[in-house]
Amino acid sequence: MTRVKRGVVSRKRHNKLLGLAKGYRMTRNRLVKVAHEAVAHAGEYAFAGRKQRKRQMRTTWIMRLNASLRPLGYTYSSFIHTLKEKRVGLDRKILSKLTTEPNVFSALVSHVKSMK
Repeated sequence: MTRVKRGVVSRKRHNKLLGLAKGYRMTRNRLVKVAHEAVAHAGEYAFAGRKQRKRQMRTTWIMRLNASLRPLGYTYSSFIHTLKEKRVGLDRKILSKLTTEPNVFSALVSHVKSMK
């Protein structure tokens, strides 16, 4: 069997990995084994973070809605229940954006109240 020299291939792979670990502290941006582990963990955290961001945004929309509905004499849960019953197709994100326009939002709430 002939001898295969892999120095160029290994160096290229290592440099790619170290490029991904750029900006990390201590040996995490210099040593290949440590950088490999750091990049792997960072990828897992980034994946989980993308899912958590969606959850957090939904929570934020719900809090904004609830805070805007309370002065109008409604709770979040009863409002959403009424919307579902009447088949109003607005999601929490759109409703949350409507809270920035008080006149429009209060008109929507009064309309939903009258539908009962």
